[in-house]
Amino acid sequence: MRRKPAITLIDVGVLLALLEAAAFVAYRVRVGLNYHWDWGALPQYLLRYDPQERLWVPNVLMQGFFMTIRLSIWATAGATLIGVAMGLLRVSRSRFKRMAAAGYVELTRNTPPLVLVFIFYFFIGDQLLSTVNLEAYLRGQPPAVQALLATLLAPPGRLTAFLSAVLTLSIFEGAYITEIVRAGIQSIEKEQREAAAAQGFTRWQRLRHIILPQALQRVLPPLAGQFISTIKDSAIVSVISIQELTFRGMELMSSTYLIFETWITITGLYFVLTFGCALAVERLELRWRRQHT
Repeated sequence: MRRKPAITLIDVGVLLALLEAAAFVAYRVRVGLNYHWDWGALPQYLLRYDPQERLWVPNVLMQGFFMTIRLSIWATAGATLIGVAMGLLRVSRSRFKRMAAAGYVELTRNTPPLVLVFIFYFFIGDQLLSTVNLEAYLRGQPPAVQALLATLLAPPGRLTAFLSAVLTLSIFEGAYITEIVRAGIQSIEKEQREAAAAQGFTRWQRLRHIILPQALQRVLPPLAGQFISTIKDSAIVSVISIQELTFRGMELMSSTYLIFETWITITGLYFVLTFGCALAVERLELRWRRQHT
């Protein structure tokens, strides 16, 4: 059987058309806006050489890139926990639990995320965390503890805003994961539930050993899409001065006037994150398929 070529003439034509469009846009920016491209000035804002440490260290854009990664990881973990818990409540036998979970989903999905960012920032940051003096306590810790905290989360002086951002994204994205989990659980055939019950499995055992493993495999693609959405939605917390990629890009743009170079580079960095996540989930899905076939 003849194998289908990996790249067809249509693919080549589309790629050439995209390159021509990009070249035309670059030309119009150069001529129409009298904009002087300066790509040579941008690499220094990705990495810089530290003469004291005698090595290359992240500069403005890469610092924002790593902050986006940390923010996305913690927000994804929180959203997954919330989504699984609420998804189980959505299929509960208790009407009250189903209504409570449905209320959370509808309220969150119908509220603009920017509003949630400000609500949680001013309530969590200014009211709750400020009363326990968390930042002052962390500033009094040894330098090694502060360095570890800055690596895993954020520097002590910005931890309140970081935690508010993580909580906001977790709650917002968790509402969508809730519906994904609910759909995955309800997609399992009724006969499997009945067979497990006939074998003497409790409701929790049926969920743990039969329903959830199959549901997770079925909902992996939409979950991957939601994880990617979390990465993209993390840009919105730049409004509360979280120094992630978008915030750092705006700082760099205002100080250097490298408008197009900065935003094109930021677009590429976001693409690296989202495309890498998509590839990782695809490999995981293929691995699961091989194990169960």
